[in-house]
Amino acid sequence: MGEVLPFRREEAVPRPEPLWREALGSQLREERLDRDERLVDVAGRAGVSAQYLSEVERGLKEPSSEVLAAVAGALGLRVSELASRAAVRQRRVPRSPVCLAA
Repeated sequence: MGEVLPFRREEAVPRPEPLWREALGSQLREERLDRDERLVDVAGRAGVSAQYLSEVERGLKEPSSEVLAAVAGALGLRVSELASRAAVRQRRVPRSPVCLAA
């Protein structure tokens, strides 16, 4: 019979640092929910579709600076406040190398 090897626990692979659009979108969603606002209401005030704002919040779309300013304004924030809060959120995530496909 073959040798039985002891069970080895797999090392946890660190999660890659979130993309900026993910950190920003997550912060936008948190701000909106903290204000108990509906997606459609914030999107309407910002002049974007609810679908687009949803995609931004989920980190699927990277908004232009104009859209970002409109959404931040719809939440009663300045872009610099929003960016600062997203940067703090991003620092809470452990860093690991990011590889880009060629």
